[in-house]
Amino acid sequence: MKHELSRNNNYDFFEEAMHDFFPAFYGYSDRRAQKYMRTDIKETDDAYRMEVELPGMDKKDIHIDLKDGYLSITANKSEQSDGGKKDNYIHRERSFSCSRSYYVGDIRKEDIKAKYENGILNVCIPKEVKQKEEEHRIEIE
Repeated sequence: MKHELSRNNNYDFFEEAMHDFFPAFYGYSDRRAQKYMRTDIKETDDAYRMEVELPGMDKKDIHIDLKDGYLSITANKSEQSDGGKKDNYIHRERSFSCSRSYYVGDIRKEDIKAKYENGILNVCIPKEVKQKEEEHRIEIE
């Protein structure tokens, strides 16, 4: 933070505080940053289990789509207005959106299960079932 103060003459305490506490939402790629939607993926015998961090979200704010073998998770949170009530906010950052895509292969959407609980989205993706190649004998005329 001290180094940033010396580089920037237009220092804004509130803006800098938000960068320090929520670096992922500001796109930092240095050592302080953590990826948004951090994801852990576990492999079992028949499926992959994903745990995606989405703290502070409601289930209705999260959308999961499957297209061309890519599973896309989008979270979009927007502030609701209080029907004309005006507060003297200096800075507001509770509205944001983020998304991530994961290649899952040729899976049917009906086979994917998802559950959101305590800020963690759990997604279960079955492994692709490889079909055994059948022997096809070609008759000779």
